[in-house]
Amino acid sequence: MSDGIAFARRMWADDAASRGLGMEATTIEGDHAVVTMTVRDDMVNGHGICHGGIVFTLADSCFALACNSQGRLTVAAGADVSFTAPARLGDVLVAEGRVRSTSGRSGITDVTVTRAADGQVVAEFRGRSRTLPDPRP
Repeated sequence: MSDGIAFARRMWADDAASRGLGMEATTIEGDHAVVTMTVRDDMVNGHGICHGGIVFTLADSCFALACNSQGRLTVAAGADVSFTAPARLGDVLVAEGRVRSTSGRSGITDVTVTRAADGQVVAEFRGRSRTLPDPRP
């Protein structure tokens, strides 16, 4: 396993927020990650669909894994999301992220969130990242 992938796995192991939402990292490779999550009843909004913030969080967690798979401490500098279809209670969502470009300390990563049952795209996410010096020993 490359040092970058090990770095991303350690980050994921310490990610209580993603774990608390029931997310599972199914793939962590260089510049690529896949994360799944089942929509629970506490994730559904007043319209009976998965809250957009939850879908965003799934994409953001996948984004973090993909860009940290390079083995450098990388954080979000910004992100945009487009919601294209609703997710509902019980849906299994699959977020797949790929680093598209890096230049110096900046990067762009795209994440597509789909519904596992039918492959319907639920959201498209573009994250902008910034690599920082690692403060850990």
